[in-house]
Amino acid sequence: MSATGAAVAVTAGDPIIASGKLLGSPRSGDGSHIASYDIVDDRTITLQVYSAAMGKDIEVDVQRPRDTSAPRPTLYLLAGAGGGEDKATWQAQTQVPQFLAGQDVNVIQPVGGKFSYYTDWIADDPELGANKWKTFFTEELPPLVDGALGTNGANAIAGLSMSGTSVLQLAEAKPGLFGSVASYSGAAQISDPVGYDFVSTVVRAGGGDPDNMYGPKGDPRWAENDPLLHAERLRGTNLFISSGSGLPGPWDTLDGAHALPGPGGLANQVTVGGALEGATNWGSHNLQNRLTELGIPATYDFTPVGTHSWGYWQDAFLKSWPVLAQGLGLPS
Repeated sequence: MSATGAAVAVTAGDPIIASGKLLGSPRSGDGSHIASYDIVDDRTITLQVYSAAMGKDIEVDVQRPRDTSAPRPTLYLLAGAGGGEDKATWQAQTQVPQFLAGQDVNVIQPVGGKFSYYTDWIADDPELGANKWKTFFTEELPPLVDGALGTNGANAIAGLSMSGTSVLQLAEAKPGLFGSVASYSGAAQISDPVGYDFVSTVVRAGGGDPDNMYGPKGDPRWAENDPLLHAERLRGTNLFISSGSGLPGPWDTLDGAHALPGPGGLANQVTVGGALEGATNWGSHNLQNRLTELGIPATYDFTPVGTHSWGYWQDAFLKSWPVLAQGLGLPS
C-alpha cells in the first residue's frame, strides 16, 4: 500500500511490501523527512524525501534486497550528468539493477541534481536552482533510509562520469560513512586548469554557471573540494577507480547495445566520448599516484580502450562488485 492508500500486490517476504508501510518515520537533524512513498511492485519503492537544505522533495528510487529476513546494507548508486532525469540511467542503459536484484542490498537511486556534481553550491543557480547535495547525501538521506528501510547501517556508494567525481568528494566529506567507493570515469581532480575546464564544461552544458558552484576559476573553494588534494581522507575506505583510455573499443560499434544510435551517434561517442574519457583517465592516474604516495590501497581498472559510455561502465560495475561487497559486508 502506498502512503496515499492505493492498493498494491502483497508480498509476504518483505515486511514493508507486506504491510504497505515503511518501518519507521525518521527525521534527520535538520528536519528532512520522507514526505510520501509509493510501493511500486514487490521489489521497488519510490520515496519523496523532503530536503530541508534544498527546500524541496527529492525522488529516491529504492530496490529492496533479495532477502529481507534480516537488516541489510545499502548501496547508493548515482547517475551521471543527467541526474537520472533522462534516459542515461543504470536502469535504461545496463543490466546492473538486474544483477543487484540477486544481492542482499538496498539499492538507492536519487532522481535529480542534473549537472550539479552532487555538491553543495555556494549560490542558487538561475537554471539549476538550489543544490545542496553534499548535505543531502551525507546528513539528510542516510538516517532516513536507515530508519525507514530497517538497514544494518553499512553503506557503499558508486557513480559514473559526473558522479564518479561526486562519490570521491562525498566519501572525503564524511569519512566512514561509506565502507566502499567505486568511481567510474570520474574527474578525480578539479582545481587545476584541466580539471576546472572539464567540470566547468559539464556544468555549462546543462545551462549552469560554475561560478555558482565553487566561485570563479582560482577560488580556493575549488581546491577545498578537489578529491585529489584531499585523498588522505579516503584512508580506510575500500576503493575502486576505473577509466578507459579514450580509444574506441568493443562497445563502440554502429547501433551497438551500448552505443548512441546511428552513424552520428557513434561518431559522437568515439570523438566526444573519447576526449572525455581521456581527460578522466589522466585524472584517475594522478589519483592513483597520490594514493600510492600516501600508502592507501585501492583497486584500479584502467583499460587500454574505452570511451565515456555505458558499455564500459556496466563492465566496470561488475568488476567493482567484490570491492563494494567488502564494504557492505556481503560475499562477492
